[in-house]
Amino acid sequence: MKHCPRCNQRYEDENLNFCLNDGELLVEFETSDAPPTLYMDSPRKTKENWPEVDSGQQADNQQIYATRQPQQMYQPPGGPAAQYAAGTDNSLPTISLVLGITSWVLICCYLGIPLGAAAVITGYIGYSRTGQNPEAYGGGSMAIVGMVLGGVSFFLTILLFIFGAIGGMIG
Repeated sequence: MKHCPRCNQRYEDENLNFCLNDGELLVEFETSDAPPTLYMDSPRKTKENWPEVDSGQQADNQQIYATRQPQQMYQPPGGPAAQYAAGTDNSLPTISLVLGITSWVLICCYLGIPLGAAAVITGYIGYSRTGQNPEAYGGGSMAIVGMVLGGVSFFLTILLFIFGAIGGMIG
């Protein structure tokens, strides 16, 4: 059994594909106890105050926007939102500092090499960004501390590795 989703007319003929009332595509009738899907009307036309465009002509976007009335926007107390400056980005210097400290803690596991190198690289990138655009990026001192901690732990881990290898050959 098939039915029309628009007018809910039921048809017993399985060979019919379109509704005889409104021409809508017929769907198979489900025998479940669930209620049928409700089809809503098409949405209403919005922006009715905009000028109409003839079907044969394309309206210039500047003309449409020129005739549109400006909308009043909400202004919070204290002035326009542009006066509030966004905070500076300290992410790379912070990552460099955390990697530098972690590389010191994990020197004994020979993780001072990769973590120290990563601290130096992220610290360098963060410090150079701070110098190029100080309004958007901050944390130059954190980047320097992260680079120093990472560099020292990198070289100390290499020395630990070399002395461990020499001690293994001697002993």
